[in-house]
Amino acid sequence: MKFEITKKSKKSEARLGIIETAHGELHTPAFFPVATKATIKTLTSQDIKEIGFEGILANTYHLHLQPGEKTIKKMGGLHKFMNWNGVVATDSGGFQVFSLGAGITHKTSKIPANSKTKSVPKLADRHGLTHFVKIAEEGVYFKSHLDGSPQFLSPESSIKIQQDLGADIIFAFDQPSSPLDNLEKTKEAMERTHRWATRCLQQRELKVQSAKLKVSEPASAPRQAQGYGVAKQGLFGIVQGGKYEKLRKQSAKFIGAMNFNGFGIGGSFGSSYGDSKTNLIKVLSWVMPLLPQEKPRHLLGIGHLDDLIPAIKAGVDLFDCVYPTRMARHNVAITSLGNIDISKTIFSQDKKPLDPKCNCPTCQNYTKAYLCHLFKAGETTGQRLLTYHNLWFFKQFVDSIRQKIESNKI
Repeated sequence: MKFEITKKSKKSEARLGIIETAHGELHTPAFFPVATKATIKTLTSQDIKEIGFEGILANTYHLHLQPGEKTIKKMGGLHKFMNWNGVVATDSGGFQVFSLGAGITHKTSKIPANSKTKSVPKLADRHGLTHFVKIAEEGVYFKSHLDGSPQFLSPESSIKIQQDLGADIIFAFDQPSSPLDNLEKTKEAMERTHRWATRCLQQRELKVQSAKLKVSEPASAPRQAQGYGVAKQGLFGIVQGGKYEKLRKQSAKFIGAMNFNGFGIGGSFGSSYGDSKTNLIKVLSWVMPLLPQEKPRHLLGIGHLDDLIPAIKAGVDLFDCVYPTRMARHNVAITSLGNIDISKTIFSQDKKPLDPKCNCPTCQNYTKAYLCHLFKAGETTGQRLLTYHNLWFFKQFVDSIRQKIESNKI
């Protein structure tokens, strides 16, 4: 993986760049739609390509459980498995350490103000659990949220799984803290994240050296082309430290000094300690100056429209979030006029498109009345059309930001 900065804004820390991978280029700033289980719900890989996205992000933990990384490797890796010829990033499974652990215990998400969903606590209740994880120095012991079976993830196994999945960009296994953790708990999670980062780098180096040795064998020996591909994977370290300035700076310095290809900024940005939007900007002001400027930075799990511009101005290059697709499955269209709950009766005889300024196939071919009918009738076509629109809107929004950086308007 290579990263080149092609333009730096004269008004902010925003920049344009190109990440080169074995499966094509990714122009930054970029937004990754989240393909948790190797699919964007209701859409095909061809749909995502038509919308214009160059990359997607899949979930290591969920793919490990189903269908398993060994199966995906046998099928030629994620790219062939899901018929996607663009960039693939995979998270490490670290977020599930929080969401299936402290997230259940504290009944919160990484942003408490937005924690209206009860899905994870319901899963816990179904299995008679107060949480699904036990954290130890060697790694994390899970109970599968699918069937309660015992599972284990460590820095080493997370990297191995991601290598078997064949992603272009992979992440170090970390321990995210809860937004409700105190200083002591947050520091403990951060320090373990640092120790695990070292182990992730060591595991990556072992695999790369092993693959290179195979390639250097005599011509009569079969070459493991897929194995050698791990040398081209970009490994990102993750900055933690929660809401505490001292810890965030300490983590940025520590992770930033390591031999990673890029960096993720993780953790919580919740309103339990002040306005979440203000806090996000504050955390970035602590962290970004301490990370190497020549490497890409990914703001993990953040992707509301009003988060993107301030983060990009601070120098963030990559984003991922389930927001646009999850909203679509819950009747909500993201438009230039604001969010619209298309299931409301007020739209049942509305002949207008979702967004008069949008040229996506949904807006060009269907009325609000038809979409309203689909949701009221429980038809999955409505979810598909709205998901397509929301992702199209996000893609156009990020493209417009890149154009503004090019002309020094941001």
